[in-house]
Amino acid sequence: MKLITSWLLMLLPTLTLAATPILLPAWKSDTVFEQPESVVYDSKRQLLYVSNVNGNPNDVDGNGYISQLSLDGDVIELHWLEGLNAPKGMILVGDTLYVADINELIEIDIKNNKINQRYLAPNAKFLNDVTADSAGNVYVSDMLTNTIHCLCSGDFSIWLQDDQLEAPNGLLVEGNHLIVGSWGNMTDGFSTAIAGHLKTIDLASKHINSLGDKTPAGNLDGVEADGNGNYYVTDWMIGKLLHITPSGISTTLLSLEQGSADHTILAKQGLIIIPMMLSGNVLAYKIK
Repeated sequence: MKLITSWLLMLLPTLTLAATPILLPAWKSDTVFEQPESVVYDSKRQLLYVSNVNGNPNDVDGNGYISQLSLDGDVIELHWLEGLNAPKGMILVGDTLYVADINELIEIDIKNNKINQRYLAPNAKFLNDVTADSAGNVYVSDMLTNTIHCLCSGDFSIWLQDDQLEAPNGLLVEGNHLIVGSWGNMTDGFSTAIAGHLKTIDLASKHINSLGDKTPAGNLDGVEADGNGNYYVTDWMIGKLLHITPSGISTTLLSLEQGSADHTILAKQGLIIIPMMLSGNVLAYKIK
């Protein structure tokens, strides 16, 4: 009996790590958004921000805006902040919302509902996702140039440029590493011969590794931790929510429509919130 108990105790962490979550529909917003690309949670104000591309994702047209959405899926203010071009990924640092917008990182003062500053990345072509570390450094991916920029100590510049990134999209800082959801090497437009997978970058050395054996997972967009060492990752092209382990094993949790974009996790509420870029709405699922 002692041997069996010891064996189970040794196996328990592995079983916990590999456990596949069960997701149940919680709510679906009205179809009022215009190419919603990213959702971020404001725990202080108990609401969500939704970025709306509203046009060609590369056009400097002034059509982009940010919406506010309640945790029940009701629109609080559709055009909460305007004057953007094609806003995509976002991260909240204190009372500041950072938004990727083609070749600029936009700094928004939430309290006063205004743009504080625009940080230009002159050679950027498609700034996409945004994340931040514990020191407040803000990292931004550029899919089309295999680049990650950083707003570090007030200076916005190239942090890492490497073809190994394979069109970096989703970003997540986890401890001393940056987790990257790669889209895959693009062949025709956004099509890929070989889809992307999760990568990890040491923040100190900037050394790039793949999670697992580089098995293609999908055209990856949003990346979030599940709290158990695994990751919730969206596949934009096929329209899926994936559950990926640190060894790179991928399981499909949800089969959605094309355009499942940069999601967020509400850990206390046990919710996953997914913007559906081509459908114009936002979906919420309860984690069981």
